[in-house]
Amino acid sequence: MTLEMRVIRADEWDVWYDQLELAFGGVPEAPEERELCRSLTDTDRSLGVWDGDTCVGSAGAFTFRLSVPGGAVVPAAGVTAVGVSPTHRRRGLLTSLMRRQLDDIRAGGEPLAVLTASDPAIYGRFGYGTAAYALSVEIDTARVRLSVPPGADAIRLRLVDPGRALADCERVYAALVPTRPGMLARQPGWEGTPLMDPPSTRGNGSALKCVVAEREDGEVVGYARYRVKADWDHVGAEGKVEVSDLDALDPAASAALWRYLCSIDLTWTVRAPRRPVDDPVLHLVSDIRRSRPRTRDSLHVRLVDLAAALEARTYGAPVDVVMAVADAFCPWNEGRWRLVVDAKGVARCTRTEEPADLELSVRELGSAYLGGITLTSLAAAGLVRELRPGALTEASRAFVGDVAPWLPHGF
Repeated sequence: MTLEMRVIRADEWDVWYDQLELAFGGVPEAPEERELCRSLTDTDRSLGVWDGDTCVGSAGAFTFRLSVPGGAVVPAAGVTAVGVSPTHRRRGLLTSLMRRQLDDIRAGGEPLAVLTASDPAIYGRFGYGTAAYALSVEIDTARVRLSVPPGADAIRLRLVDPGRALADCERVYAALVPTRPGMLARQPGWEGTPLMDPPSTRGNGSALKCVVAEREDGEVVGYARYRVKADWDHVGAEGKVEVSDLDALDPAASAALWRYLCSIDLTWTVRAPRRPVDDPVLHLVSDIRRSRPRTRDSLHVRLVDLAAALEARTYGAPVDVVMAVADAFCPWNEGRWRLVVDAKGVARCTRTEEPADLELSVRELGSAYLGGITLTSLAAAGLVRELRPGALTEASRAFVGDVAPWLPHGF
């Protein structure tokens, strides 16, 4: 039977989502999570592949705004819900979905597409490059002490209901978005996602808790959301603190929140699985080894409109470089591009017939785009080729950022 790819209708959402759950192992989500996904889905951006009446493939996109180096917030398609039924693998369905989706994103005028990958080996062939990593820490609070900067003792901490504190927490989050590349400006409906707390997902943990950090005048300058997982053995308590969010506007508030989390009674471990790789907690702990830092890929970036994407961010140093870019999947990006950055970091990117200074693929540009991955490191892996002596160092200095890119939550 002929397979048909098309945008889904609103009344087909359940069938479409059932297929996605099947592609990810068939374990159903909690009803609360499913309803949240339904409310956030843009059916006009949701593709399904149909074999008769059966949905056998899916891909969707959220309409996001992503922070980039320099503080601008740029339109980006948040690729999501990508899956193919196990009965229809190895038939080119994923490639067809990616082809249609990127064509649609380009037609809609979004210069970037971003995703988090369940399997990071999949998306490189479609031009996505790993642009941000996440840090996981697991602090042994019985052996690790925290040193805090001046001002931390003046921060007032207050336990509040997560829902009642949401507006204050969202103000803190919004203030941080332009300061760090890779963050998503919250779109309507997304403000409630950090509070999703179905009992079926807690294990033996508590309900979600929230502590806010306030200055003396009562202004909220930070918050942490967490749960406590109680555990006991023959010698006593072995509880764990699981941190889902921690954001702060200054070092004192950040340190005060970390100190609080590391001193909760009857717990001996603080686990935070999704932090920036340059999180200040790495410099607060007395023993980094006993904090077990680990990293993994987080945000993958795809330049859909190469020139518009490169002009949307600012750069750390002036540069004038011609790049020969390979992009077989989106051939409108293929060719030689001249990137000129002035002393203020503002860029102009145009097509050129001039000889190339660097040779790379759009995947490497995606990796370097948010400033966390250097072109020199990619060149050391043989992924960027220098054609003019000095061009690699010049371009790498321009692309690199002051802070590590970070995606605070998945989508």
